[in-house]
Amino acid sequence: MIRSFLYLKKIPGKGRGVFTSEAIRPGTLLEESPVIVMQPSDRANIDKTLLHDYIFEWGQRNSEPMRCCMALGWAPMYNHSYKSNCEYYMDFDEELIQIKAIREIGKDEELTINYNGDWNDEKKVWFEVK
Repeated sequence: MIRSFLYLKKIPGKGRGVFTSEAIRPGTLLEESPVIVMQPSDRANIDKTLLHDYIFEWGQRNSEPMRCCMALGWAPMYNHSYKSNCEYYMDFDEELIQIKAIREIGKDEELTINYNGDWNDEKKVWFEVK
């Protein structure tokens, strides 16, 4: 499920991003995306490709190597921000990622998530933030 008021737009220097054509209230569920969960051996191969920038880490059980997943909706299109206006939630049992607004978002504003997992995590990410 992807809300009908969301749209993709190219951003110079960043690629594509997700935007809204109407104002959004905090707590609004914006997207619920099924995922394909992959094993650590799959991830080793994916990390050698462009898809590396579009996967999500997917849980960790004890000391096992990290699995990953590919979301099948627009979840991979949300750009990173240290001051994100959305947060993603992983449902490991149902194999879903949900994107929810965490603050008021204005019409035509870009929707962003923090790639570190928590909306307010300021740990440096692996790429240059523009």
